[in-house]
Order: sequence, then structure tokens, then C-alpha cells
Amino acid sequence: MTEDFYDILGVSRDASEEEIESAYREAVREYHPDVSDDPDAEEKFKKAKKAKEVLTDDEKRRMYDQMGHEQFVEAEKRGATDAGDGRGRGGDPFGGAGGGGFGNMQDIFDQFFGGGSGGGSRRGQDLKTKLTIDLETAYHGTEKELTVTRPETCDDCNGRGHPPGTDSRTCPECNGRGEKTRVQETAFGRMQQRTTCRRCEGEGTIYEQRCQTCRGDGIVQNETTLAVEIPAGIQSGQTLRMRGEGAPGDHGARNGDLLVEIEVEDHPEFEREGADLQTRKAISFPQAVFGDTVELETLDGVVEFDVPAGTQSGETFRLEGKGMPRPQRRGQGDLFVKVQVVTPESLNEEQREALEAFADAGGEDIEVEQGFFDRLRNSF
Repeated sequence: MTEDFYDILGVSRDASEEEIESAYREAVREYHPDVSDDPDAEEKFKKAKKAKEVLTDDEKRRMYDQMGHEQFVEAEKRGATDAGDGRGRGGDPFGGAGGGGFGNMQDIFDQFFGGGSGGGSRRGQDLKTKLTIDLETAYHGTEKELTVTRPETCDDCNGRGHPPGTDSRTCPECNGRGEKTRVQETAFGRMQQRTTCRRCEGEGTIYEQRCQTCRGDGIVQNETTLAVEIPAGIQSGQTLRMRGEGAPGDHGARNGDLLVEIEVEDHPEFEREGADLQTRKAISFPQAVFGDTVELETLDGVVEFDVPAGTQSGETFRLEGKGMPRPQRRGQGDLFVKVQVVTPESLNEEQREALEAFADAGGEDIEVEQGFFDRLRNSF
């Protein structure tokens, strides 16, 4: 199996996160040591896991793509080794305040490969926003409209920052290359540092006029309405990735993504715990005594369930498969219904006489089984 992470998972270099996740699941099914007869299954499984870890992390993937496999792995090894032997400030192999690894590796990567002010075309930044939905929407899934204000390419200058036909000349600072290069000795050995030319901002050309709409930035802030596909069963805190809907990239590079964090509102009737739901149902005293089939309003319509004779207030019934859908898995959670026996506040004459007859027949003498009060406390 080749050492390239993309080849390990069998995906293209522009594969989406979903494609990478799917390929990883296939690798797990094929190479998991518990199910595979391949003598190298454990090693292949570890490589697939590492590939998935790197390629599903935006920052690590960007670093991997630009550094290449060998240099990336070597940098990672150096980070792990230095963090272990305490070199650098505070145990950070790159001299930061935190604790080693990739958290602060970004700083040195940015310095030598163009992060922040580096040269070349760079993918646009990811943008983040929030979307609040109700529990019914989370249950059924649907398409929702989301309005965001985001940076977009200026239409008037097509992102160039200057009007069409503007007089121009070669940038004297970089001689038209758009970047400057210098060699420096680093912890990784001899490396070239490339930075975007500040005078021409990487264009290699100086223009006599700037676009008045975007003030030469090539970017304007626009309000845009997007359609977001909400999957059934989504939970608060989960994030939906809308590819290409983030900030535009530099010099024609691809746009970043829009990350939509979902918040599911509390529901007046249902409490959620993962894929399970909890609710309450009021029943009458006769229903509790004699048993009955009762109707219950759920997120998916009305269902019926049986209340057995002798049901006590606070008892909980489990309705299998009546909870929330499980995203990317089959089936649904369960619905737990706690019944509450309601004592009538007023009685008509016939009801009063019947209840008095019940009391005279010994109905007011109650035998309390052991543990009843513990269960009663728990129900509240």
C-alpha cells in the first residue's frame, strides 16, 4: 500500500470530506484486524486511520497538500519528539505557549509556505454561521433558507481590483513575479521562504486605477440567501458543511466552505436525549385502574399504546422506534412515556356516590408494597 494518504484511501486529491469518510469506512470493513485475514491488516488499518485523520482536518490537509507526504510526516515526527523531550518553551517544539503537535505547527508552516501572507493562489477561508431549527424540523429533515452576509468576488472588476482596460506596468519590486524568495536555515533544514510581493499584492503588475466598488480589494460584502439541506435526526452542535459557499480564494483558487452550526430549540412536550425522546401523558383514575388504550400525539402523528390495569402514576412506557431518526444509520430511537394519573378536582353527584361506594367497599385501604416510596421519589 502506497504511503500517499489519498492513495491509501483510494480517493482523488479533490475528494470531499464525505467521500473520504466513506472510503475510510470501506477500509475499516476490509482491514479491521478483527475481521480481516490479511496478514498486514493491522498496519493497513492504522494507515487508513491516519489518512482519514489528516484529510478530514482542513488545516492538516492544507499543510499536507502543500508540504507533500514525506515532509509532512517528518514535521509531525519532529513535533511529537520535541514535545516529548521538553524542547522549546513550555514543552512546545515550536516555541509556543501551548503543548506541541499541530496546534502551533501552523505558525511555522505559515512562515515558509504562505499562510497569512504567503505566495501563490490560496483556497478561500471557511466561514461560520448558526441556524436555529425546531424539533419537528430536526425530526423530519427538510430544506431551509439561510441568509448570510459574506465576502464575494466584485462583479464590477471580476475580482481583479481594477477596472478593465486600466493602464499597467511591471512591478519593479518583484520584476513581475508576484513574489519574493529567500533561503533560510530552519529546524527542517534549508528551506525557501516565498512571500507575496506587497507592492503588487501578487499580481506582478502595477495598475494605475483601482475599482471604486471594492476599493481595489476585488472583494465585496453581499447578503446571500442559500438553501440548506437539513438531514433528519440532526442534533444541536452538529455542523453542516456547504462546500464552496465560503470566502473566495486568491487569484482564482477555489472558495472556502460555509460551516453551519445547528441549534435545535427546546420543545414544550418532548425532551431529547440522543435519538431517544421523553414525554408525559395524563390519564384518568379509571384508566389507571381498569387499563385502556390511549392516544398520544408524537412528532410523526398520533399513535396508540396500551395502559395496563393497575398502572401507577409515574410509570414509564417505552414505545420502540418512535424516537428521533438516527442520521446515517437505520432505524430510530425510542419514545419513553411517563404517565401521570390525574385526580379529578370536582365530581358530579353520580361520580361522588360511586367513589363513596368504592371507599365503603374497602377501596380506601391501600397496601403499599416495599420500595413504593423510592419509586415515587424517582418519578419526580
